[in-house]
Amino acid sequence: MADALQQFLRAKVQSITFRAGRLSRLTPQDVGIRPRDVPFAPSPAHFAAANARLGEIDRDVRRALARLNGRLHGRRLRPHEVLERNALVEREIDRARRAYGLFFDVFSQRGTRFAPALAACDVIAVDCFQAVRRASPGLLTTPMLKPITYLEHGFSPATFRRGVLLRRLLGERNPFPLIRVPYERVEAPWGMGVILHEIGHNLQADLGIWQETQVALQRRVLGVTGNPWLTRLWGRWHKEIFADLMACLLGGPASVHSMKDFLAYPPSRVLTFHPLSAHPTPYLRVLIQAEMLRRMDFPAQARDVRDNWYRLYRAQLPGARIPALLLRTASRLIPHVVDEIAFQPRRGLAQRALVDVVPFWPSDQERILRAAESLARGQLPSGLPPRYVVSASREALERRLAPPEQISRTVLNHLVRLGSREARMPGVSVTLAA
Repeated sequence: MADALQQFLRAKVQSITFRAGRLSRLTPQDVGIRPRDVPFAPSPAHFAAANARLGEIDRDVRRALARLNGRLHGRRLRPHEVLERNALVEREIDRARRAYGLFFDVFSQRGTRFAPALAACDVIAVDCFQAVRRASPGLLTTPMLKPITYLEHGFSPATFRRGVLLRRLLGERNPFPLIRVPYERVEAPWGMGVILHEIGHNLQADLGIWQETQVALQRRVLGVTGNPWLTRLWGRWHKEIFADLMACLLGGPASVHSMKDFLAYPPSRVLTFHPLSAHPTPYLRVLIQAEMLRRMDFPAQARDVRDNWYRLYRAQLPGARIPALLLRTASRLIPHVVDEIAFQPRRGLAQRALVDVVPFWPSDQERILRAAESLARGQLPSGLPPRYVVSASREALERRLAPPEQISRTVLNHLVRLGSREARMPGVSVTLAA
């Protein structure tokens, strides 16, 4: 009986030894990237970053495995010692499994029918970072791996910033930004204003102004209201408000229409309040963006956004589940919030304001409107930044200049061609270098 137990324990050690090194490296072939998928695939640098993380974990796996085998070599196995040291190896393998699974899931989508649309999203993300580099040289000096877009069945887009600790990875750091897009949204470019919002989160983190923005906003709200509860609340919302305002600057009025589309639901949802949410209540969120448009010198568009939102929800306000104090002070506070986040200089921005770092002018809107008219003819002007292509698609949809199918096809083909051309240029497709 004892020999049978020894046989079982040795087999258990052999089994985990075999499994221990199976998840240490990923190649394009491993995730099913075929030659025709290469234009849409993550860059070699992204595979290298993933493999560097897998390699770090694999070294811990092998150390734990060496302790297991070294302690037991040539000895009669003590059952509880085997189980305890085996569990330590399993812990490290679990880290490898989670990291490998994340990278595999993200990279393997570039061998599916969604690959061109995902590559188009990557092009948009790179353009947003390059917009900052062009307008404000020196703020993003270090080469950075560009964001990678992937699909998930969740309701809304989301992002996982560079270097953030991921619960899915048991606290491992994310080596490059990941932008999550729901399956049905990725081929609808007129809705990608919400993607600009997610890129705004990454820019806030990479620019290093996370804490500075929050502290400045809390100081401003407290100075205006003298109310600690409102100060904490608006301070908690600073990340989402920053991303919304950044989307306005990246895409102009069309990005606000895209976000309004995303937030417009029955009053029972829009007029509710979650005290611990990081997102402003949806009713106020669109009004914040309308104020941003006004400050960006688009008064007519700001008025349209605000008036349409009021027509949808103002009559329902008596039944709103939003604290009365928040509603009562919103009209006074929102201009202060927009001014503080977008128009006040920041030390982290070299004493420039957000509107200086990512400028958007009426002339940019004119380019977008001309591009929307081109979409009616099934084409887009050369030289139009990819982020403005998103806005042009929204304008074309709302003005009914072309059917949705034509807009989607024209925009995605255009962005894929841009991405393929940039992939042949040194550095651009790999890193966010100037």
